Parts: sequence; structure tokens; C-alpha cells
Amino acid sequence: MDVRHWNRALATLLAAAAAGFLLWFTPHFNRWSTGGYWEVIAVVTLAGALIGLSQLHGRDGNPAASFLLAFLPVLIAAGWVILAGEPRGDWVRDHVVSWSREMGIAHSIHNLTEHVAVLAFGLGAVFGVTFEPKMVRRSSRRATVIVPARAQTAASRGAAARIDEFPTEETPSAQ
Repeated sequence: MDVRHWNRALATLLAAAAAGFLLWFTPHFNRWSTGGYWEVIAVVTLAGALIGLSQLHGRDGNPAASFLLAFLPVLIAAGWVILAGEPRGDWVRDHVVSWSREMGIAHSIHNLTEHVAVLAFGLGAVFGVTFEPKMVRRSSRRATVIVPARAQTAASRGAAARIDEFPTEETPSAQ
């Protein structure tokens, strides 16, 4: 087992410890109020993201495809249930519940809201697993070659102009 595997194991252990510490705080929030509900959801989602990010591997894979095919559907499904499970009705929750009734999935959504913390944890974990550094890294810039005007005219006449034929700042001009 090389060092890379040990680093990943250590990262997983530290992420699990941090996630457990975060989850220890969730009973301290009043999850029956709107603010407390969203605090619990944020903490549990962050705990799941820590677990997922501990598995970060980086160089291989297709970050756009894994994000689109894995994370976005989970975000939509879990987000729908999380929004429907908000304890006090507001404009968004009322619309999600109404649309769920119209689609015939209200009973399923109601049953899943009992497990909203697990869905939030899973949402964070799926985000962490599908996240790859390639998604945020900027591509390296390529150097732009600027050809002097004299070189362009020589090349346009068909002359075989070499770079060392043109005077540089170190060599004085032979004109």
C-alpha cells in the first residue's frame, strides 16, 4: 500500500470525525422552526459533503458527466423532499406540496419527509463524490506568439526568414 492510499484513509477518518462532530450539534437546533430546520439541513448536508470530499481523487473521470448524471438528479429529488418537509408553510413549500399533489406523488413525498436528514446527508455525500478539481480549475493559458511585422512581410514574400536573422535588443541593427 503506497502513501497515496494512506492519505486517502487518513482523510476519510478525519472527515468521519468532523462529520460526527457536526452531527452532534443537530439536536441543539429547534428543527420545528423554519430557521432551525434549515440549520439542521445545512449541517447534515455539510457532514455528507465532508465524507464525499474525503474521497477526492482528481485527475481521472469525467467531472461534467458525473456531475450532470449523478448529482443533479439527486439534487432535484432530495431538494424537492427537503423543500416539502419545511415545518412552516411558505410560498416555496406550498408550491412544492401543491405540485406534488398534482403529480400524484404527495403521499410518497410526505413519507420521505420523515427521513429528510438522511436525504440531506446523501445529497452532501453525492456532491462530494461527484465533485472533482477539474470542475473549478482554470485551464492553463497558452503563450501567445507575437510575430514582428518584418517577419510577417518576409514570410508573405516567400522568403525563408529565420528568427535569428532579425535584430534583437542585444544585437544592434545592421541597417
